[in-house]
Amino acid sequence: MDPLTQGLLGATAVANSRMGKAPRGTALGLGFLGGMAADLDVLIRSTSDPLLFLEFHRQFTHSLIFIPFGGLLCGLVLHALFASRKGISRWQSILFCTLGYATHALLDACTTYGTQLYWPFSNERVAWNVISIIDPFYTLPIALLLALSLSPQRRWLARFALAWVVAYPALGWWQRGRAEHVAHQLAASRQHQIISLSAKPSFANLLLWKVIYRTPDYFYVDAIRVGVEPTVIAGTAVAPLNIQRDLPWLQAGSQQALDLERFRWFSQDYIALASDNSLQVIDLRYSLLPNEIEPLWGIELSPSNSEQHVRYITKRGDSRAKSAELWRMLLNSQLTP
Repeated sequence: MDPLTQGLLGATAVANSRMGKAPRGTALGLGFLGGMAADLDVLIRSTSDPLLFLEFHRQFTHSLIFIPFGGLLCGLVLHALFASRKGISRWQSILFCTLGYATHALLDACTTYGTQLYWPFSNERVAWNVISIIDPFYTLPIALLLALSLSPQRRWLARFALAWVVAYPALGWWQRGRAEHVAHQLAASRQHQIISLSAKPSFANLLLWKVIYRTPDYFYVDAIRVGVEPTVIAGTAVAPLNIQRDLPWLQAGSQQALDLERFRWFSQDYIALASDNSLQVIDLRYSLLPNEIEPLWGIELSPSNSEQHVRYITKRGDSRAKSAELWRMLLNSQLTP
């Protein structure tokens, strides 16, 4: 999730705790910073290995078992930096930072990117797919309620902020279930045998969903608008990556083959060959429009450099035109049922 939302959730956790005589603004500030701290793992990068950051982002710093350690480190550092001068004890600093830190991984797991909640016992990337990675409909009410709760007469509004923190993902869970139900009906109408299916909210809303399901031969990508009456916006299909067919030159055990498997794990096996470049493997999960296969990122291999790392690539396309089309999908009631 974006850093602002992460911080707000951390502050909300502290606002609903027993703070004693600790200055409220400073306590919430510690929760806010603690809520963002886990994302410091983005600093783990390598100039020689472009995929290293994919392995470490949302890894050990986001593990449930790391919460007390993350809270302790964050609390000690922030206590030394400013909290000690605001009348807050060292243990209060640690407590408030730990409360904030504890919200981070759970919120990230609500998104679609994948979070290693169970590291080091499992490298499963948990993704509940109930919130977009940026959603102002989630963030802004929390920010408003929390800001109003800073007044001594309105501290009870922090409980409403906490209620929204929980209620919105619950709504996303329900909407995801509706989207998946429509997707199963759509696949049945096409006489498709589903091997796996995933529904993800499109950018900044819970109304329009990207649905990908896999058959023995293809991935099918469609958008489903889950309003009062669900509607389908038909998309397209692509064959899953088949190394023997698509990359016959790739040597098993080479660095590029190992990197491909790392990218497959990161992408939860939603990968295919790019339509415009036979050396690029793309992550199908993300696109600017929910009914298209135009990825935001992928990797590029090199037949002549099999022992070198693959190249990580990003693709954005015409984001302005895509944004206009996304709004049309969200607002247009004349979509094909």
